[in-house]
Amino acid sequence: MDIKKLQTLVVDALEDVKGQDIAVFETSHLTSLFDRIAIVSGTSNRQTKALAASVRDKVKDAGGQIIGMEGEETGEWVLVDLGDMIVHIMQAPIRAYYRLEEIWGDTPIKLGAAKRAPKKAGDDEPKKISGHLAASKAKVEVSPVIEKKTPAKKSTTTTAKKAPAKKAASKAVGKTVKIAPTKTEAAAVKALKALPEKKVRTPRAAKPAADAAPAKTVIKRIKKVEA
Repeated sequence: MDIKKLQTLVVDALEDVKGQDIAVFETSHLTSLFDRIAIVSGTSNRQTKALAASVRDKVKDAGGQIIGMEGEETGEWVLVDLGDMIVHIMQAPIRAYYRLEEIWGDTPIKLGAAKRAPKKAGDDEPKKISGHLAASKAKVEVSPVIEKKTPAKKSTTTTAKKAPAKKAASKAVGKTVKIAPTKTEAAAVKALKALPEKKVRTPRAAKPAADAAPAKTVIKRIKKVEA
């Protein structure tokens, strides 16, 4: 089967099951085992298995060959070997961890460049539009919308209503306002009152000077009383 036709079948099969972040890379210059590699993300084990089954069935119906499939038991990473093309169907955390794009993704292929399979005669079904291709989305004509600006409402406040506020402010001027002490100030005053009173020491008598004359002592004699 032609590689472009195989690539188109794989992309269509992945889009039918709403595969996310579909990427196709050319690998013929990196290895001789296969010419294309496709990577797609699935949101759950069930979706990854459905994506692999969709690729297998669509390629088989077109007469392609399925070499093998791996990873269908767990559904975290399903690999579909189509001979000339390898399809990696991975859950988002697994894809972010292994980063296969860094290994094989030096030559990406635009999905819109591949030619689709020719439409059968008498088949009037509308062509499906890919949700992740910006080029395939239908353009919608947008008519300009003219917004009417509403006039700003005039303020209903008058100067007469503001006059009482000024009078009240003028009356407040001149009044003394007592401010209660803070908790820290009250605690400091209380602690000072609780302190014991200091004892006042009496002054010592002054020592006599060395040059001063010694004080005279008077000794009185006591007369003996005769019996």
